[in-house]
Amino acid sequence: MNILVGTASWTDKTLLDSGKFYPPEAKSAESRLRYYASQFPVVEVDSSYYAIPSGANAQLWAERTPEHFLFNVKAFRLLTGHQTQPSALHKDLREALPPALRDKKTLYYRDVPEPVLDEIWRRFLEALAPLEHSGKLGAVLFQFAPWLINNRDGEAHLRECAARMGEQQMAVEFRNKTWLDERHRAGTLELERELGVAHVIVDSPEVDTANRVPAVWDITSTRLAILRLHGRNREKWNVKGPAASDRFNYDYSTEDLQELLLEIRLIARRVEMMQIIFNNNYGDQGQRNAAELMALL
Repeated sequence: MNILVGTASWTDKTLLDSGKFYPPEAKSAESRLRYYASQFPVVEVDSSYYAIPSGANAQLWAERTPEHFLFNVKAFRLLTGHQTQPSALHKDLREALPPALRDKKTLYYRDVPEPVLDEIWRRFLEALAPLEHSGKLGAVLFQFAPWLINNRDGEAHLRECAARMGEQQMAVEFRNKTWLDERHRAGTLELERELGVAHVIVDSPEVDTANRVPAVWDITSTRLAILRLHGRNREKWNVKGPAASDRFNYDYSTEDLQELLLEIRLIARRVEMMQIIFNNNYGDQGQRNAAELMALL
């Protein structure tokens, strides 16, 4: 079957605190990853969003997983247009910033001088090399900021990211509805096809807010399609502050999952590989739901 099912992260704090997924003896980073990889064929690396990943860690991930296991890696937050604290950069990169930028609370992509951006991109791609060389790099996920809208600047940034990624398989998840509303949907899909990036189908609560995009069941690459399931927690979707993670607190029912089966199979017939990633990473919900969906498929 060309459908791979997994979860976003394998070390989420609420997952570890729940004590419901890992066996008692899986206490180390190595043993947890080995156990996870014995249950699922793919995982999404979440830590790379918060800081430029380490090539040494990527090498360990490759060594600790089976031959055909895949890692999807989330792009570093600065690259996707999110606000980024200077402390998230390597020390020498912080020191290379103009003094006025070093003291800012947050940076945005447009703030950073091009030589520093070039080096950030180089280091990010270099860190992926161990996974790429081992054949275990599935895709690099660009989950763009909600304020990246469908306009000239937004399209220019998308094109720049695609050019910087080169031959790496890039997957795109938009988080502003101007990209995938009825008026712009066809144009956005055509742009993704032109750039050769994989479209990410999003399952999320049906709320009428700018930061929620509809589920568009279509493909833009014959190589890969991705479905990311964020849960359907309507009440918590736009909560801010420490409780923001509660938006992913949703346990998909058997009926919820069964409703997705037909669309999943239709998409899977059109691509070489379809990946389904559960991002309802609260406790062991994602792992339980992923296991159930695998059984249903």
